[in-house]
Amino acid sequence: MKYVIKLTFEVSGIVDKPDVIGAIFGQTENLFGEEFDLRELQDKGRLGRIVVEMKTKGGKSEGTIEIPSNLDRVETALIAAMVESVEKVGPYEAKFELKEIQDVREEKLKKIIERAKNVLSTWSKGKTLDIKEVLNEISSAVRTGEITEYGVDRLPAGPDVLTDPNLIIVEGRADVINLLRYGYRNTVAVEGASGKIPQDLITLSKEKKTVIAFLDGDHGGDLILKELLSAGVKIDFVARAPVGREVEELTGKEIAKALSNMQPLSQYLKKQQEVQTTIKEAQQAVVVVEPTVAQKEAKPQLEINVPQNALEEIKKLPGTLEGIMFDDKWNVVEKVQVRDIIPKLEALQDNKVSYIVFDGVITQRLLELAASKGIKMLIGVRIGGISKSLDNVKILTFQDVLV
Repeated sequence: MKYVIKLTFEVSGIVDKPDVIGAIFGQTENLFGEEFDLRELQDKGRLGRIVVEMKTKGGKSEGTIEIPSNLDRVETALIAAMVESVEKVGPYEAKFELKEIQDVREEKLKKIIERAKNVLSTWSKGKTLDIKEVLNEISSAVRTGEITEYGVDRLPAGPDVLTDPNLIIVEGRADVINLLRYGYRNTVAVEGASGKIPQDLITLSKEKKTVIAFLDGDHGGDLILKELLSAGVKIDFVARAPVGREVEELTGKEIAKALSNMQPLSQYLKKQQEVQTTIKEAQQAVVVVEPTVAQKEAKPQLEINVPQNALEEIKKLPGTLEGIMFDDKWNVVEKVQVRDIIPKLEALQDNKVSYIVFDGVITQRLLELAASKGIKMLIGVRIGGISKSLDNVKILTFQDVLV
């Protein structure tokens, strides 16, 4: 974690720790949308476990709260302000007050520097060393470098983007900052291109010995690569963050591993083509499967009830490994990764989701879970080994819908 948010609180009544934590989650929910939902951030590892220490005195409760954060400075400050806005715990009035946001990395660096000073002070006097030089080397080893701007579009870049013979192209400013943190200074971001790849970046790529496109491990990374290639940017190698991860959140070891596994552009594109071919073959294989009676009966009803706007969203799904949850009027509730559908369903507490369409296989486990959560219909690439059908959940394939 990068930071620790530290607050104090006072409650005008006697409460327990779960009451305090519940108030924090409940009164901050949807203040700034799902992106800043505390439970979602904890599930993704961006926030740590909320630690509450408290005591009661004179019929009141008071204590401290610590929230570890792996978000950036601005996002961490927003979380702190959200928690500070909590006004009640249970039926009692409460006051939360931010005391400090501790920079964990800064504290660690201070300890490293102090230790380095101690090492130097006890170094053998027989050694002839320039102490200032040693201190400069220690300082250089821990600093992340300063971010700069490149070209007329002022693209975020590392300080060595012009002098280094090699170039790493990333998506955004946060990616450049994270790479600087681990010593990668020859980086430039596509961000700030106003909807197109700037000519300065195209020219710069052709001046470099080696150009690496280092992209997020999601569909957005695929789109950025297509834009770069369409614009004529010279790309020699492609490196990807792990599936579902972003370059800006990788550790130093994860960055080094991703770059060591980079592939020549031609090899990468060939592999991607093979993956797409496999997906298309799997989808085409569904065509030869004789539909069940339930599917045949459901298809006419589906054609009548599914609005055009929902069908347009569904058409975008094949090959993405993503899914969409709709309400009972076919309005989009949430877009999710296929791997997250079961956890999302398990955590579902209300009946706001009625239909689920996803780029994956409908399994017996998913069918039974959907039935328990009141889901009316599942639509997937294909239907797996369903040993027991359920009357209250219709199951269809893309072939049934996208005719």
